[in-house]
Amino acid sequence: MTDRLFKLPPEQEAIREKCFHPTGQFVEFKKEEIERSIPDRFEKIVRMYPDRVAVKEADHLVTYAELNAMANRLARALVAQQGDEAEPIALLVERGAALLAAMLGVLKAGKFFLVLDPSFSKARIAAMFEDSQARLVVTGRQIGSLTGELATKGCRFMQFQSIDDGISTEDLRLQISSTALVFIFHTSGSTGEPKGIVWTHRNLLHQVMLFTNAYRFCEHDTFALLPAGTANAITTSFQAVLNGAALLPFDVKKDGVHRLANWLLQEKISICPIASPLFRNLCETLTVELGFPDLRFIKLRSEAVYKTDVDLYKRYFSRNCVLANGLSSTETGLLRSYLLDHKTEITGNEVPVGYPVEDKEVLLLDDTGEEVGFNRVGEIVVRSKYLCPGYWNRPDLTQAKFRTDPLGGEERLCFTGDLGLLLPDGCLVHRGRKDHRVKVRGYGVEIAEVEKVLRAHAAVKEAVVAARQNESGEAYLVVYFTTFSKPGPNITDLRNFLKLTLPDYMIPSMFVMLEAIPLTANGKIDRRALPDPGNSRPVLKTAFVPPRTPVEKELARIWAEVLSIDKIGIHDNFFDLGGHSLAATRVISQVIKNFQLEIPLQVLFQAPTVAEMAVVITEHQGKKLAEKELNRILTDLELLSEEEAQRLLAEVGGMEEVKD
Repeated sequence: MTDRLFKLPPEQEAIREKCFHPTGQFVEFKKEEIERSIPDRFEKIVRMYPDRVAVKEADHLVTYAELNAMANRLARALVAQQGDEAEPIALLVERGAALLAAMLGVLKAGKFFLVLDPSFSKARIAAMFEDSQARLVVTGRQIGSLTGELATKGCRFMQFQSIDDGISTEDLRLQISSTALVFIFHTSGSTGEPKGIVWTHRNLLHQVMLFTNAYRFCEHDTFALLPAGTANAITTSFQAVLNGAALLPFDVKKDGVHRLANWLLQEKISICPIASPLFRNLCETLTVELGFPDLRFIKLRSEAVYKTDVDLYKRYFSRNCVLANGLSSTETGLLRSYLLDHKTEITGNEVPVGYPVEDKEVLLLDDTGEEVGFNRVGEIVVRSKYLCPGYWNRPDLTQAKFRTDPLGGEERLCFTGDLGLLLPDGCLVHRGRKDHRVKVRGYGVEIAEVEKVLRAHAAVKEAVVAARQNESGEAYLVVYFTTFSKPGPNITDLRNFLKLTLPDYMIPSMFVMLEAIPLTANGKIDRRALPDPGNSRPVLKTAFVPPRTPVEKELARIWAEVLSIDKIGIHDNFFDLGGHSLAATRVISQVIKNFQLEIPLQVLFQAPTVAEMAVVITEHQGKKLAEKELNRILTDLELLSEEEAQRLLAEVGGMEEVKD
């Protein structure tokens, strides 16, 4: 079934008309601009708003003129060293103004980039770099020992902040084609190796055009840049700066989800693209209805959206705020959109991914390649001339995923591997994946890659990875494995082994050891017969020791609730139990709420067991009691005569701060 003839229904158009900034200002992103280059569009914005804030980090502001100067200095340094021919440049730079300037600088030099996330394992960074065939890495200030790992690959380095200040900051104005490459994004591969997807200037500008015109982005908007997959972070950054808006990064891992609400209020954030799991965690921290009067648009992404999410939106966010769900992929960009306001009623459990967007036609095909009818499930195939070119140095994958349009013309077809069902009014409902690729915390994961790494462990005989969902609908990975001999490896060792190669989001939450992997009658793995992992405590290197004190008991209860494990030992490592950075923010939020203490998220990373965290909390409580007693004494001193005050001071001798 195709949606070629469908238009937005009146209720969707009505909600879209609410998507204006309170100033009412909006400048349409013209179609002809996508046939130019990103530097062309950005330099146009710089000329229009040179003194407007482009990026705000904590108390540091970077204007558009300053951002452009940073990018131009890097671009000129790259051209001087490498020439202006197209080539991949690796970026190992901290997220924020520096990374954005580095991306723009690479593009201004006529080249394209890949972003190496410093949080990834050394092995994965090295694999991505080697696959890209880049010869140069642009580095930031805080990169640790990662350069040593890459130096063995024969690459060269350019320290971004150390570029000569004497280099001109004028625009280069190179002639860059709209079909030139912009970036390589590595995603999890079904072969067990990361695969690179490439985008062009036209792809990225078209994506910015779709969001700008659909949701009325303008120069008065303030964009939240929250943790997300690398591709999402790149597109969000360009949606902001190619419209003259301000981009504000927030590090949830560093600052904690419990501070996110106040940050949204204080910074007057108006546009908030946010992963569905993080949105739920944010709402869990809200004890009062703050309203968020400046927030006018929330885009949920990365994972499925449910009716309960819409209920949270209606409870905590103002009627002037529009909520959006949708469907996109790195290969296709945005292809469906669904807008909601406080009047929208969701009848089922899952929120639809919505209606057509400009220039992206969706077809639903069965296994024979024939279109299915309404209310029938088929593979989502996208017809458009704005699809990505394909996979980096993998013509086999490109040929399998993309095909020429049998109807002729510039359009191509992309077989997404997603399943969908089209309702009679043209609304698309997502029905999962055709293959075994899943989304975990906003990142696409090919489970074959995790299985391949795990099978390389000397003690593991067989390994199968499956995706499960918790009560909130969030996906997590479970490993089912067999061993060559008993008792087999403990979970702590398996986790540490996987961390040598895989990023955090690809580490399974649960490990289940089996006598044998279930098989079908024809000898294939029977994934449907894999047992429910349950909620039992995994087999760890550490022996189980029950909580002893009230603080330990409350902490164990919080951990058990967040991790869905029936019992927690006081010496169990939070991350060995399946915890991750997003779950850590939920734990800290509960600790702050239940113990009435203000502690940073890093505490859980520094004290990852119940016993260790209990010590930290007890110390904080002791300091809090001491401060309370001190305040009482100071109050008493104000009420006493000088003679009585001196006697009281003698009784509490040693408290020099009281005497002062």
